[in-house]
Amino acid sequence: MAHAKTSYVCLPCRAAYKQPHPGPHDHDRVCPRCAEPLIHVGSAFAAPKRRDTAAWRALSVLLHAGVRFHKSCCGGPGYRPRTLSEVRERMAYARATGEPFAQALVRRELP
Repeated sequence: MAHAKTSYVCLPCRAAYKQPHPGPHDHDRVCPRCAEPLIHVGSAFAAPKRRDTAAWRALSVLLHAGVRFHKSCCGGPGYRPRTLSEVRERMAYARATGEPFAQALVRRELP
């Protein structure tokens, strides 16, 4: 039986790779194209198309804020903004209310 896989992303290359889950003695994974470190994004991740630069920029903001795409039982990872305008809205809300960026970014609707 094959082991489950999870997604890793290289932001400079705009590439996603499915690899086995990290083990306790795993070393950092590197991109086969540019040799930069890969970011573990989770098993519920769906990569945008490589040419969709706006989606990759929005994804970059999410990943740098610490947001990941791990399954949470059967519901998946929950809401994640897909456009830069959604990201900007949530970041403005976080600045205005003092809510942490990571928490504001995964909020489905703003009050």
